[in-house]
Amino acid sequence: MAVPKRKTSKAKRDKRRSHDALSVKSRSTCPNCGATRQPHRVCPSCGHYKGRMIVETEEE
Repeated sequence: MAVPKRKTSKAKRDKRRSHDALSVKSRSTCPNCGATRQPHRVCPSCGHYKGRMIVETEEE
């Protein structure tokens, strides 16, 4: 059975885990209504994408 010869140091362990952090999702503003939304997705508040109405939404 394979067993490590030496204990892995904290520095070596943390360097290996440096790429595991979660990143913040990018947000952009809708040019139609000004709400924040994910890029390249239909705006959930107004239903527009690239200047066209894609999804009908209830507007109060």
